[in-house]
Amino acid sequence: MLRRKPTRLELKLDDIEEFESIRKDLETRKKQKEDVDIVGSSDGEGAIGLSSDPKSREQMINDRIGYKPQPKPNNRSSQFGNFEF
Repeated sequence: MLRRKPTRLELKLDDIEEFESIRKDLETRKKQKEDVDIVGSSDGEGAIGLSSDPKSREQMINDRIGYKPQPKPNNRSSQFGNFEF
């Protein structure tokens, strides 16, 4: 096996700036997550809210992801178009 001298690693200014920006991003995400947890627990939608009613649990999940379901019409013309039977 060939032996070689250890490689020297140099820390550049760009590397330091990249590290600082990533660290700040992680800190802001952590703060936002903590803020959401605090707001959710003050509204009473914490772990207790998840286990109470399945409808409210579904509504809470829809609110969290921003999904707003539209009610489906129940008449046959909307299901099959303009066909006549």
